[in-house]
Amino acid sequence: MWTAMFSSVEAGLIYAVMALGVYLSFRVLDFPDLTVDGSFVTGASVAAVMIVNGANPFAASAAALLAGFAAGVATGLLHTKGKINPLLSGILMMIALYSINLRIMGKSNIPLLQEETVIKQITAAWQQAGWDDVLNRALSFTGFAPRTWAVLAAMAAVAVVVKGMVDWLLKTELGIAMRATGDNQPMVASFSANTDGLIIFGLGLSNALVAFSGALVAQYGGFSDIGMGIGMIVIGLASVIIGEALFGAHSVVRATWAVIGGAIVYRLILALALRVEFLETSDVKLITSLIVMAALIVPNLWAAQKEKRRKRRKAEQLERGEAVAGAETNYKSV
Repeated sequence: MWTAMFSSVEAGLIYAVMALGVYLSFRVLDFPDLTVDGSFVTGASVAAVMIVNGANPFAASAAALLAGFAAGVATGLLHTKGKINPLLSGILMMIALYSINLRIMGKSNIPLLQEETVIKQITAAWQQAGWDDVLNRALSFTGFAPRTWAVLAAMAAVAVVVKGMVDWLLKTELGIAMRATGDNQPMVASFSANTDGLIIFGLGLSNALVAFSGALVAQYGGFSDIGMGIGMIVIGLASVIIGEALFGAHSVVRATWAVIGGAIVYRLILALALRVEFLETSDVKLITSLIVMAALIVPNLWAAQKEKRRKRRKAEQLERGEAVAGAETNYKSV
């Protein structure tokens, strides 16, 4: 069980990068971008093809990021210049990317198990340095010793660096303008700001992170598949919603931490759910939908209950006040 939990945290940290991209489009820009399902595979396919053809895996991952940026820019152009509905522009780009990704890969699946990947290089360097022995000795009292801590440490570092860059961007003038565009686009446009450019750049950056995550997932899992992006937008939303519900989102810094935490919690919930006897691996999408439903409904129920209790307390206070006022009136009349 502990091995499954450990693997879930590793995967959660990789998918956290994708969730940060979804956060940029859905929360910052208030743009329902369904390009994510396609750009995730774009990142995986670009990285896989380059690695198979002998490219440096780090360079392949960077190329995946650029490919994702291009996909996001295309969606932004469809919406801003083509005047297409945000939801429809994302759907159109997602459909187009399916064929583009098949073109990139040349087939529906590319195995990477025998190839040199970022994960393998990091693991080899980590083990050569002897960090696994150090950590296993330090944590020997837990009785748990994973095969390697390299992936967990590396992906945690990547997630924190990406989070820091997103935090920094959203606090710059450009980032503040992006946030304002998401809150009230007509108002920002009234100040002669280029809202179209902000949306295009924001969607490009969002899908760049999604594609980068796709490249890492492909190298982590050992393959790139044309269907690996199905439902990815739901997973990203689940991470954002769960994180905000559990950890809050009162500031940019806290919100991005919440997204990372939500991605990890989502993976842990999924791993625990799959240990239930009557659930199978094929039920992953159903479980994901149920998790998102719960994350959306439960906070609203809590808020409604809190509001009811507040109104009840207020009514009780008014009744007590009226009772006291009535008693004083009776006393004076006597």
